[in-house]
Amino acid sequence: MTDFINSLGIMLYATLIYSTPLLFAGLGSCFSEVSGVVNIGIEGMMTAGAFTGTVVAYFTGMPWLGFLCGGLAGMLFGMLHAFATVRLGADQTIAGTAINMLGPGIVIMIAKVLFNSTDTVPLSPTQKIPKLFSGVFDTSTVFGRFMDNVFANYASTYLVFIAVIIVWFVFYKSRFGLRLRACGEHPQACETLGINVLRTRFICVCLSGFLAGLGGACVTMTISTQFRPISIVGQGFIAIAAVIFGKFRPHGALLGCLLFGFCSGLKVVLGGSSGVSMHLISMIPYVITVLVLVLFVGKSRVPAANGKPYIKSK
Repeated sequence: MTDFINSLGIMLYATLIYSTPLLFAGLGSCFSEVSGVVNIGIEGMMTAGAFTGTVVAYFTGMPWLGFLCGGLAGMLFGMLHAFATVRLGADQTIAGTAINMLGPGIVIMIAKVLFNSTDTVPLSPTQKIPKLFSGVFDTSTVFGRFMDNVFANYASTYLVFIAVIIVWFVFYKSRFGLRLRACGEHPQACETLGINVLRTRFICVCLSGFLAGLGGACVTMTISTQFRPISIVGQGFIAIAAVIFGKFRPHGALLGCLLFGFCSGLKVVLGGSSGVSMHLISMIPYVITVLVLVLFVGKSRVPAANGKPYIKSK
C-alpha cells in the first residue's frame, strides 16, 4: 500500500510538472485560434522561450527575469507570425511551419556563438524557478511524502492554473474576449460594428507567442534545467492537440493538457519497470496525441473564420 501511495504521489507530481508548459502553450493557442488565426508555430515559439529563459537566468541569476524574457522571446516570434498572416495575408499554415523552422535555427546559432555548443550551461538550483511549500510537509510519513510530492511544486505550476482562470475571465466576461471571439466567427460583421479585426487578431497572436514562450521557459527551467535542441520536440503540437480536444476553450485546454501530462507522468512511473521497453513507454504521449486527433478533431467546433485571412473592406 505504501509503495502504491508513493507511486501515485510521484505520478501526480510528474503530471503537474509536464502539464504546466503544455498548458501555457495551450492557452496561447486558444487566443490565436479563437480570434481566427491558425498558429502551428507554437513549437518554434516555445523553443525560443526555452532558450532565452535559460540563458537570461544563467547570466543574471534571476529565474523570474529569465521566465519573463522567455515569454517576450516567444512574443517576438508571435509578432513575426502576426505580421505575415494578419498584415500581409500569408498562408497561416506555411507561416507557422516557417516559425517552427526559424525558431530552433536561430537559437541554436546563438547558442553556438555564446557557448561554442548547441547546449546551454545547466542551471544551478538558484537559477531555476523556485518551488513553493518545499519542506512544509513531514516526509517521514507516507501521507506527508504524498502531500510533498503533490503540493511542493514549482511556482510556475501554480501560476499556470491562475492563468487559466484569468484567460477564462478574459474570454467570457470581458469586452475584449467578446470581440476576439466575434473576430473568429464573423469578422465582416465585426467591422460593421467598428471593431478593428486586424488589430484584435494581431494582439491575440502576440499573446499566443508570449504564453508559448512562457511554456518553453518552464521546460528548461523546471524539468530539464538546460536547453537542448530536443528540449521542446513535439510539445508544441501536443499543446495544439490538447486545445482541439478541449474544443478551443481555456478550461477544455486545461483538461486536455492534464491528460497529456498524465501520460508523461505514467511514462515516469513505468520507466522504473524493467519489464517494459523504454522505447514503448516514450511513445505513450505521442500515441495519445494521435488518438485524440483522430477521435476528437471532427467533433470540435472550429471558429467559423479560423484560418481564413481577413481583408479589410475599402
